[in-house]
Amino acid sequence: MQTNSLKFLTFATLIPMAIAMSAQQPQLPKPEETEVWSPVPAVVTPGATNTAPPSDAIVLFDGKNLDEWVSAQDHTPAQWVVADGIMTVKKAKGVGNIETKRKFKNYQLHVEWKVPENITGSGQARGNSGVFLASTGPGDDGYELQVLDSYNNKTYVNGQAASIYKQSAPLVNANRKPGEWETYDVVWTAPVFNEDGSVKTPAYVTVLFNGVLVQNHFELKGQTLYIGKPFYKRYDSAPIKLQAHGDQSEPISFRNVWVRELP
Repeated sequence: MQTNSLKFLTFATLIPMAIAMSAQQPQLPKPEETEVWSPVPAVVTPGATNTAPPSDAIVLFDGKNLDEWVSAQDHTPAQWVVADGIMTVKKAKGVGNIETKRKFKNYQLHVEWKVPENITGSGQARGNSGVFLASTGPGDDGYELQVLDSYNNKTYVNGQAASIYKQSAPLVNANRKPGEWETYDVVWTAPVFNEDGSVKTPAYVTVLFNGVLVQNHFELKGQTLYIGKPFYKRYDSAPIKLQAHGDQSEPISFRNVWVRELP
C-alpha cells in the first residue's frame, strides 16, 4: 500500500513539472516567418540559345556594325573590319584597340572569339588579344582576360587563354582547335574604393570558357601588368576593351558580344 502511494505521489509530482517544462519550451517557427514575397524579381526572357542575349542585355555587337565601339586611343569611330556577321582586328597603323562607348561597373559579359585555322607563331605570338574587363585609360593596363591560341601552344600559364593576365592561370585548358569559335562568359565585380583612393573591396571575376569554369570568383590584386607587381588605381566605371595585339599572327575575330549590368 505504501509502495502504491509513493508511486501515486511521484506521478502526481511529475505531471505539473512536465506541464511547466512544456510551457517553457520555445515555440517552433512557422514556415511563413522565413518567406520573402517582395520585391518580386524582374522577368527576363532567356535567349533562344544559351549564347543568345537575354531580353535585358545590352548588345555590343550583333554582326552588323561597330556603333557601340570607339577607338580606345582617341574615341574616334572604331575601324575594325565587319563582314559576314563578325568583326576582325584591323592591324593597321593608327587603328589599335577598340572599347565600348558605354561605361560599366558590375556586369555579366558574353564574348565569342576565334583565331584563324591557319594561325602561325608560337607562345604569346600566336593569336594574342585580350578582353579588358575595365579599360581605365589609354595609359593604364586595366584588367585583362587573356585571348590566345592555347591549343597545343606552350606559354607561361598565367598568360595562356582564359588567364587573368599575369595573375591567375585558368583552372583547366578548355581551348578548341584554331578555326573554331571560343566562348567567354564572365561575371565581373568591380573594385570599390574609399574616398582617399584606397581599396575598400577588391575586384572579383568568374569566367566560364566554352562552358567550363576556369576562374572561380578570383580576387584580383590590381591591374594586370605586363611588367611589375599589380596595384589598384581608383576608378568608378569603365569601358570594356578589345585588344589589337602587335604580334604577327593572323588577326582575331569576335562575334555575339553582349553585357548585362548587375546591381
